[in-house]
Amino acid sequence: MGQGYDMADVLDDDALRTALAELPAWTGDTHAIARTVQAPDFPTAIRIVDDVAEVAEQRNHHPDIDIRWRNLQFTLSTHSAGGVTPADVELAQAIDGIATRHSA
Repeated sequence: MGQGYDMADVLDDDALRTALAELPAWTGDTHAIARTVQAPDFPTAIRIVDDVAEVAEQRNHHPDIDIRWRNLQFTLSTHSAGGVTPADVELAQAIDGIATRHSA
């Protein structure tokens, strides 16, 4: 049940600015958005990744994740559309919720 996004779905600068205003932990441009999450410890970092993996799989929209001890770097972009789409914004919101639940 993949999302059929194309170039027309990529957020323009204004739409991205509006989205990022509601996602203060995220930065980026129309190509990709990113956030670093600092977990209390390494096992919690892995639990966060596990929870994000479940949500991503349900949505068939997967982030790039870099794990460095308790620091997690999430990067979101809809590769098939060539940039940031509403699916990325929605996943960013979900990641924020997961991070908060884990005190990160």
